Amino acid sequence: MTALRAQVETALGVAVEGWAPVGGGQVGTVVRCRLATGEQVIAKTSPGGGLEVEGGMVRHLAEHSELPVPEVLYASSELLIEGYVESDGRRSEASDRHAGELLAELHEVGAERFGFSGPTLLGPFRLENGWWESWPSFYAEQRLLPLAEIAARRGALPDGLRRGVERLAASLPERFDTEPNPSLVHGDVWSGNVLVRGDRVVAFLDPSVHYADAEVELAFIDLFHTFGPSFYRAYQEVHPIDPGYGAWRRNLYQVAPLLVHVALFGGGYVGALRERLEDLGVAGPSSAR
Repeated sequence: MTALRAQVETALGVAVEGWAPVGGGQVGTVVRCRLATGEQVIAKTSPGGGLEVEGGMVRHLAEHSELPVPEVLYASSELLIEGYVESDGRRSEASDRHAGELLAELHEVGAERFGFSGPTLLGPFRLENGWWESWPSFYAEQRLLPLAEIAARRGALPDGLRRGVERLAASLPERFDTEPNPSLVHGDVWSGNVLVRGDRVVAFLDPSVHYADAEVELAFIDLFHTFGPSFYRAYQEVHPIDPGYGAWRRNLYQVAPLLVHVALFGGGYVGALRERLEDLGVAGPSSAR
């Protein structure tokens, strides 16, 4: 902790007078620091690097949307310092409604193509983006196939399910009648990344930013039950949800985050992935290892 204290002091040019560990770090350390100025900051370390990517994504949201995010004070490969955002952690119907309004407005921010100007982090995994004219091609080539490769390389994805993901990726151009509009998405909206205070969302943390079909955000939220019904009512008032989402695209867009969780945790996530692939008609009889 002494080394981290010195890093923060060097980065900010201010003495650190106290600190306390914060939960939630997957690949490094997260600490709340009290500075000599009285200000509090969150310092994250990552021995594997990549925190400059996270800092860039948070800054992109701050510059291109009204979504509340922490202020990025410093970002390098192995150290990220953000302003501390106080939260009481008490989610309510009102805060869910506010989240729906905020994310619907975020999804109104568009681009000419799909992807992003740099890489994206989803959990601990670095994903490349680039700019793509075709959404089905982007989702197949930059999400499904790389994540299946990561999960397989970690020994967590049965061979049959990997073949199912590959069949799904190959089928995507035929499944889409029209291209969706590219929308800016946070990309990792689970409850631990949403800070609430006084019935208002005060910050969204740890984004996985890119320009995508906005429904990928909804599918992620549905998968992890991040919000209740008031979220969807508020969201639809600004950004109506197409009926085709529930018919099949929710299952499609849950495959990518499930692959991440298969890679990290295995267990029940393997069964959940198999269910989605079966519903999409690509699992086949050879899903078992």
